[in-house]
Amino acid sequence: MNDPRLEVGLDFDRLFRLRLVLARFGEMDRAKWWNTQGLLGPRGAVVLRRGFPRTHDFARARAVFAVARSRCNELFSPPGCITLWDLPAETEETFEEHWQEWLDQTEEWSPFFEGLAEPSGDDLLTALAERQLITDTHRDSISKLRRSAEGRAVPLPGTLELNDETITLLAGGFARGEPGQPAVPYARLEETA
Repeated sequence: MNDPRLEVGLDFDRLFRLRLVLARFGEMDRAKWWNTQGLLGPRGAVVLRRGFPRTHDFARARAVFAVARSRCNELFSPPGCITLWDLPAETEETFEEHWQEWLDQTEEWSPFFEGLAEPSGDDLLTALAERQLITDTHRDSISKLRRSAEGRAVPLPGTLELNDETITLLAGGFARGEPGQPAVPYARLEETA
């Protein structure tokens, strides 16, 4: 049976972009949050282009996503909550279904991947804003978020719907972390009858 919370619909291209920017920002040559060394940067392109000439960008993304998901789950995996890397199963399945579509659009995605290679600056929110993934309103909301007492998590206040706004705050909330010390944003979803 379908979860009614998923009927809202997400922009899966947007979710993919948010995950890409965050995945690149968290690599060891940037924020040092997960153990990949520039896999989404120029070095990763050179290494994987030979084995995956057409789809190397997506192979690199899949690898960094897996490492980021694992690292975040290791740090903080709250029961009954979602994170950017751990959405409801049906949402993750739909996200996976989009991979083939994206693989068929490698030329359209190529500029986005190239833009990730050499990030400008040390600020996650700037990286997201440069790609039109957050607004000033998002920045204001994110600035009000606080790390939990143990410093490993960032709770989004209240109960939320699974929508693009929540996904954006889950991505931007990582900005509350520090170099080498990620803080995993999480949200509780509204219960539906």
